[in-house]
Amino acid sequence: MSELRDRIRDTIETEPVVAFVKGTHEQVYCGNSDRALQALRGVGAGFTAVDVLVDPRIREELSALSSWPTIPQVFVKGELVGGADIVQELAASGELEATLTEKLGESWRRPGEERTVSVIGGPGLRVLPGA
Repeated sequence: MSELRDRIRDTIETEPVVAFVKGTHEQVYCGNSDRALQALRGVGAGFTAVDVLVDPRIREELSALSSWPTIPQVFVKGELVGGADIVQELAASGELEATLTEKLGESWRRPGEERTVSVIGGPGLRVLPGA
């Protein structure tokens, strides 16, 4: 297993809510990625974003881990919730809030608590400037 795959796996397992997107939480470069982040924001969830555009290997390793071929990919407490359509539908039906409560407890609401981290480079996560 590659070091990059290990860092991606660690991010999925340690971040309560993580979204692998095209861009950052501040500058999204894909409509589907934006829809997934807007769904998370809409229910008041804080989240960590990982930009898959910085290195094509991120998408390859992520898809190998999740068995999900497309971006975005949203994980809650280590479990894949889905992509933009699924996350948006879950938010609209109230199921996203129920899933967050079930997996993270009652204290998951952290509106505005957003950051983008990098899985490329040295050990551990690096919070990107401005994130």
